[in-house]
Amino acid sequence: MKKNRIILYAVAFLQGMVFYGPIATLYRQARGVTLFEITAMESVSLALEVLLEVPWGLLAERLGYRRTMVVCCGLYFASKIVFWQAAGLAGFLLERVMLSVVLAGMSGVDASILYLSCEGGESQRAFGLYAGIGMLGHLVAAGIFALFVRDRYSLAGLLTVVSYGLAAALSLGLTEVRRPEAARPPAQAFGEALRQTFANPALLLFLIAAALLSETHQTITVFLNQLQYRLCGLDSAAIGWVYLAATVLGTLSVGSSLVTRRTGVRGALLLCGSAAALSALTLALSRRAAASVAAVLTLRVSHALFEPLQAEIQSREIRTAHRATALSIHAMLMNGVAIATNLIFGALSQRSLPSAFLFGAGIRAAGLPLFLAWYRRSAARR
Repeated sequence: MKKNRIILYAVAFLQGMVFYGPIATLYRQARGVTLFEITAMESVSLALEVLLEVPWGLLAERLGYRRTMVVCCGLYFASKIVFWQAAGLAGFLLERVMLSVVLAGMSGVDASILYLSCEGGESQRAFGLYAGIGMLGHLVAAGIFALFVRDRYSLAGLLTVVSYGLAAALSLGLTEVRRPEAARPPAQAFGEALRQTFANPALLLFLIAAALLSETHQTITVFLNQLQYRLCGLDSAAIGWVYLAATVLGTLSVGSSLVTRRTGVRGALLLCGSAAALSALTLALSRRAAASVAAVLTLRVSHALFEPLQAEIQSREIRTAHRATALSIHAMLMNGVAIATNLIFGALSQRSLPSAFLFGAGIRAAGLPLFLAWYRRSAARR
């Protein structure tokens, strides 16, 4: 199944090439969308993902993981065309709705293909490479943005469309990996996956903690960081170079398995969670460009190291053949947490940017005891 892994790595690279990434918030604001509307759309998008997660997971078990991945890559390509042409709230909201359909569909499917295409013991490394190569795509796009694109927002959108079109074409080369025992009636598949998820309280604690860490990273590094940089006096070119540096550090996900071997799972979780909390606290207390940039870069590193470990833990905890359905249930629970945090982030950032960062530090710190509780319960079962 080496071919599947190579194709997924290539798709991750191309879908990582979001050329408008360094100015994603500024791009939307320039086309008439407010910050609160941006975060509200994010919450609507997540709510729709929650509604679609399980139906998509069940459909993936019927269609097969390969066909589901091909359909989602095609829709992803179409959503980028909509984003490129959007002007005003309606256009960007349509893009977020399409993105919800895509992410709910891909949720668990790409991870399942990758996990089932690996031989024993190498899945965390494969997940690390998958995330790292995606970040490499961000890196290439950020470099091109900083050198050539800068304030030409429409060009950034067009280049992103081209990259996602290539990814959709490449996905056609995937080979099906779903095991025969996964082909059961949808109700049976869902019921089995749901029972196994809720019969594992330790896993539920882990998913909540992971959601808090991921949403702190997502909201700060995608939306709020650009506003912080502007308050610190950075222009679009400087923001592009910082984004480039953050992307370089994001490729450290390839070393996630090495860090975990050195620190242990418990140590890696504490390291990533503590670093994220301190980064958000620094952003709340400082308006200096150097401190703000350092905090965002630290947040990026912590998430890069955590993401493959999270994927490995979730995949390892699954005891059913219906992997896509189980991972969809995981994503549904995590997105439920994210809906609430996004609305709070948006409301707080409209009033005061530091208060939004303080909220991020608080929820990140709250995730630490949840990680520890998961680890203790998980260790007791072994």
